[in-house]
Amino acid sequence: MATKIRLQRHGRKGYAFYSIVIADVRAPRDGKFTEKIGTYNPNTNPATVDLKFDRALYWLGVGAQPTDTVRNILSREGVFLMKHLMGGVKKGAFDEATAQVRFNAWKADKQKGLQAVMAQEAAKKAEADKARLEAEKKTNEEIAKKVADKKAAEAAAKAEAEAAAQAEVEAAPEEAPAEA
Repeated sequence: MATKIRLQRHGRKGYAFYSIVIADVRAPRDGKFTEKIGTYNPNTNPATVDLKFDRALYWLGVGAQPTDTVRNILSREGVFLMKHLMGGVKKGAFDEATAQVRFNAWKADKQKGLQAVMAQEAAKKAEADKARLEAEKKTNEEIAKKVADKKAAEAAAKAEAEAAAQAEVEAAPEEAPAEA
């Protein structure tokens, strides 16, 4: 029986997330599977992977073949590196403690790079927010200036109309009171 490590699709149209499963090659994509070893959500930035590391390493050790996408996911998570290091331990090139130290150093470097990417994304977002806020302030100032100009023009017109009315009243001859 040929075994594959592959993705099983879940979610709605346009917003898929996946389970990483061990399945027979002949089983349908979303059908029967042997074991679920993790999840993969490509909708987040960076993509979120929740993986049972030891089970993935076990299944690779017994010959399960990952699909291309799963191979990339497992590689990013370090499963293939650990498999490689365990091969060195079996051959006697170094002991298991050395393999674990090398893996931990790689993982720490990977986390540092991931933190740098996340910080860069946060800085870009903050810069975009700041630029948007500045543009909004500028637009609001322009609108406030237009409103103030319009109100000033209305006040001037009203004052002019009142002055004209006052001039009419003063220019009109005063009527004498009618004597009875």
